[in-house]
Amino acid sequence: MRYADPAETNKIFGKNECIKSVFIFLGNYILLMALVVLFIWINTLHIEGQSFVGYITSSFNTLIYLAASLFMLFLTVYFYYIFEDKSILATPKSIWLIFLLLDTCLVICYFFGLFFNIYSRPIALLALLALLLLGRRDAIFLNIIFALMLYSVDHFSNFAVLNEYVNALSSTPLLIFSAGMVGIFVGSKVKTRIRSFLTGFAICVPILVMIACLEYNRGLSLLWLLLYGLEAGVLSAILFMALLPVFEALFNCITDYRLRELTDHDAPLMRELKDRAFGTFNHSIVVAHLAEACAIALNEDTALARAAAYYHDVGKLRQPEYFTENQSGFNPHSELTPELSVDIIRSHAKDGYDLIRSRRLPKILADVALQHHGTLPVKYFYAKALKMSDGDVNIEEFSYSGPKPQTKIAAVVMICDASEAISRTLPVRSPEKVEAAVREIIEERVDLDQFAECDITMRDLTIIKEAIVSCLTGVYHSRVQYPKLKLKRHESDTAEEKASGDKK
Repeated sequence: MRYADPAETNKIFGKNECIKSVFIFLGNYILLMALVVLFIWINTLHIEGQSFVGYITSSFNTLIYLAASLFMLFLTVYFYYIFEDKSILATPKSIWLIFLLLDTCLVICYFFGLFFNIYSRPIALLALLALLLLGRRDAIFLNIIFALMLYSVDHFSNFAVLNEYVNALSSTPLLIFSAGMVGIFVGSKVKTRIRSFLTGFAICVPILVMIACLEYNRGLSLLWLLLYGLEAGVLSAILFMALLPVFEALFNCITDYRLRELTDHDAPLMRELKDRAFGTFNHSIVVAHLAEACAIALNEDTALARAAAYYHDVGKLRQPEYFTENQSGFNPHSELTPELSVDIIRSHAKDGYDLIRSRRLPKILADVALQHHGTLPVKYFYAKALKMSDGDVNIEEFSYSGPKPQTKIAAVVMICDASEAISRTLPVRSPEKVEAAVREIIEERVDLDQFAECDITMRDLTIIKEAIVSCLTGVYHSRVQYPKLKLKRHESDTAEEKASGDKK
């Protein structure tokens, strides 16, 4: 699924963005037409007695129709996003992603159809990639566009001359549409790479059925065509797994697979956190557990909530010894003024944002790191400053600079972060005490308008509170006191061991 960056989602699609998007569309249309000309030239090399210039001259009207058809498809894509999601058109990176997906899949399908068999083409590849990189709705739309695009190139170029399977050429839109739709609806439930591979076999089903219906009169050669159909489905899944990391890296996209890789304890930043700030690492693990439980209860994305919680405190890597969870006895703040101490503490939010961005990790994780304290005051040092200055202190000088949480996930991490920290200070962690502490945290943030800029509701806050209380009472449950009893080895066992030693 696609994780939209709030900054991109809220981007205004004005006159400048409109002009820029039109030029990008025209540039990609020219690039596509160049690919089509390349395909035609390659085809002429495989057709005996046909020259490139001769074909262009004799089929000029057909090629004009092909160019017009592809231009209409580009217009359809443009107006789809005008009415459905202007943020895509306002973000050049997203436009390039869409057309690079279309062009890549078109090239792959062309060469497999040319050098192997038209039924062996990985026709569901576009649908699978678009599903993970753009979302299900866009994947369905682009699957239809790709079906019509590939059909136009097949039917109105000299590619048709190279293929004896006329039925396959005429049925290309239905083949791609049915295989792609199966891939989209089956793949949307898949969360592991092995299941992604198995999705290829589900994609084969409509392909094999249609091949059997179209080519039933070919006798034994039908078996080979069915094997090509099986290849088309499996190859779609294999190429999807191979190309997805490439697109993730090129466009810094965030998918379920990448989120799982980022939350592995051997991920670079996680390994640094574990080595240099183990207390913060342990805190982040528990916060991630709480955030995941809240996301499940709210029907939000659990992988994103877990990853955001893992990375929310990575800014503490800059000066880990100044944070309580990483200290072992000596507290360096005892030698600093409250003003200097609060500057160090507050900086971890901005440091986390900068560190995540410098590692080219998804911006949505950096945003949560920056927003998870909102504009809250650092109460400990504020109170210390009040005591030292007889109450003449500006609270804003002891508050985080924000912004406040912009998404529901950021709000969840804010609450979970504070709840985990305060639960460690409770002398008695009964459900009643934990519930009172979490309720106080939420009410304080509501009173300070920390949730004013995100779409969280009072019902959501109640659900979050219940999920956190349930988890914290499970994590910090009481244990039976072990008796202070020192056990000794049985005398008979000692005597036997001594006897065996003497024999040796």
